[in-house]
Amino acid sequence: MKHATILSVTDGATADWSDIPSLDIDCLTMKVSTDVTASAQICRDDTALYLHLSANEAEICAEENGPLGMPCRDSCLEFFFCPRKGDSRYFNFEWNPRGCLFLGFGSGIQDQTRLLPGEAESLFSPVIRTRTDGWEIFFWIPFAFILRFFPDFVPAAGTSIRANFYKCAEQVFQPHYLSWNPVTGTEGAVFHAPDDFGMLDFV
Repeated sequence: MKHATILSVTDGATADWSDIPSLDIDCLTMKVSTDVTASAQICRDDTALYLHLSANEAEICAEENGPLGMPCRDSCLEFFFCPRKGDSRYFNFEWNPRGCLFLGFGSGIQDQTRLLPGEAESLFSPVIRTRTDGWEIFFWIPFAFILRFFPDFVPAAGTSIRANFYKCAEQVFQPHYLSWNPVTGTEGAVFHAPDDFGMLDFV
């Protein structure tokens, strides 16, 4: 199992990302080779988690849109995490380059509930940038949001959450499925497996 730290910063909204460790999303899933690469960064302040996900890919697909779009069909960057030890329920944030969000909650694909926050853009503040060699997204997850589902969650040094980062694209010329922590499944909904999440430690 991979371990990484969530550094504490004074203000995540103005964080210097050059000071935040980068995690490679480089574990090949479903044995589908690809030249796509991706990485993730995460930090926190007193109010939220802040994330920066980045992909290098020649073919950027961004067709899905709207509250019921399925961004995993496009170029997609994802963050799944279980906030509480011993609880298999997790959030999955899945974004495409148009800002289409799939936000799920549950303990697996069979009981997954799609959440539709009415003010998703203002709540998570996604900022998306495209480049000649790929794209990236910055967003934040307020602790107040997590506490609505996990009232005893303590966002402080010493807390650990299980999590994984993913890069995928289903309906492109070169379909691919990459993860930060290795996944053990070979087909189907392999990303929705909390037992395969790594560990992120608050410091």
